[in-house]
Amino acid sequence: MKNIGIVWFRNDLRLLDNEAFTNACQSSDFVLPVYVFDTRTFLGKTSKHGFPKTDHHRAQFTIESVNDLRQSLLKRGSNLIVRVGIPEEIIAEIANITKASWVFCNREMTSEEIIVQDNLEKNLWKMGRELVFSRGKMLYYTADLPFPVMHTPDIFTSFRKEVEKFVDVRCPLEIPNNLKYNPNLNIEIGNIPTIKDFGYNEVNHHSQFKGGESQAVKQLKYYLWDTKHIKNYKESRNELLGWDYSTKFSAWLASGSISPKYIYHEIKKFEKEFGSNESTYWVGFELLWRDFFRLIGKKYGNKIFQEAGLASKDVRYTGSEHDFKMWCQGTTGIPFVDANMRELNITGFMSNRGRQNVASFLCKDLNISWVKGAEYFESKLIDYDPCSNYGNWNYVAGVGNDPREDRYFNVIGQGKRYDDSGKYIKHWLPELKELPNEFIHSPWLLNANDQAKYQVVLGKDYPTPIVDMKYLQKLI
Repeated sequence: MKNIGIVWFRNDLRLLDNEAFTNACQSSDFVLPVYVFDTRTFLGKTSKHGFPKTDHHRAQFTIESVNDLRQSLLKRGSNLIVRVGIPEEIIAEIANITKASWVFCNREMTSEEIIVQDNLEKNLWKMGRELVFSRGKMLYYTADLPFPVMHTPDIFTSFRKEVEKFVDVRCPLEIPNNLKYNPNLNIEIGNIPTIKDFGYNEVNHHSQFKGGESQAVKQLKYYLWDTKHIKNYKESRNELLGWDYSTKFSAWLASGSISPKYIYHEIKKFEKEFGSNESTYWVGFELLWRDFFRLIGKKYGNKIFQEAGLASKDVRYTGSEHDFKMWCQGTTGIPFVDANMRELNITGFMSNRGRQNVASFLCKDLNISWVKGAEYFESKLIDYDPCSNYGNWNYVAGVGNDPREDRYFNVIGQGKRYDDSGKYIKHWLPELKELPNEFIHSPWLLNANDQAKYQVVLGKDYPTPIVDMKYLQKLI
């Protein structure tokens, strides 16, 4: 009797360097690829504050990624079974119908995902089937690390030094030559849902992000080989406007449309041909941060999601719900904050510099719980990854394992430093387009004549600040 192996695609929507998929092809006579749009993720709400769990930008990006995966499989004589529902129930049902021997998947690290995979494992065991885990999500394999996962150093610099000194990055796995698909399993293929199926209107793309492995590989080729922008990454990474100032790999990494190992080895090929510098190193450095957050998420479990954070700090937040709403909408009256939040709302993306600033403003200036901000980001970001998102929020809020106490971002000073001319602000806040440099970061200083002259009436065309004026004067 032929053995059937189901590959349960999750946040690993690729064929290249997909360990679970490779293992299935090596171990099974027939391989059945499956993806389930989890209704708790695509139709559910965040745990506490009621935002859509997956807002329309990431939902659309995921739909595109799944479609791209199906097309890649079809080109290689296979196909992708697609369902909408509860994965642990649907996968078990498919295993029962097809008499599959195994279900292969890449293991996840955080609680909601762990619950789903544990429930599937229980359902499969009841039928005498097995769930086979792989660890293909990270740059480094946990088995290669010079310490057990639960002994991961709490400080990134210590982690980096140990790992870089002792561990090599394994080569990415090639796409298997024979995908072993059996079209005679008598199971419905299933349609890929549209964005309307999740309650949203058609998404108007305001950015260049498009989901799928083919797009991820295309962006990697563009950033390294076509433009060689990687040679200037460290100098340009804090810019705010445009496509080329940063790699933009994060969205495809979050969906698993490209693997960090593949990116790393492409960088090494680039360095071999064109030389290395601080910038080429720094992209790998960012991938290392991603591994660090995943390992810390495993080590500390649900503490990364809790208000007290990894440090178990008793921080009292007194900010108002009204101010939080203004922060979400990008109507705080602080142009640098508002421009970044409006970019997030319109495109599903925000620069790393912007994220640090709006997060600091929420926690430190508005005194609002960082968890609210993290859940809002979880809803909105195309590149949402639980460990990276909540790890970074822990970090900025001062409840993580940052060795520097009371990290604070002066949003007025940061705006002047990184958007001195106000070009970024004017792009996302067109109501301020007539303001000269002297007012673009502090429009509240406009007198009545200035407001008439520059066509910005405070409180009407642009909001007055939601923080005290005397406090703002200290930031200027």
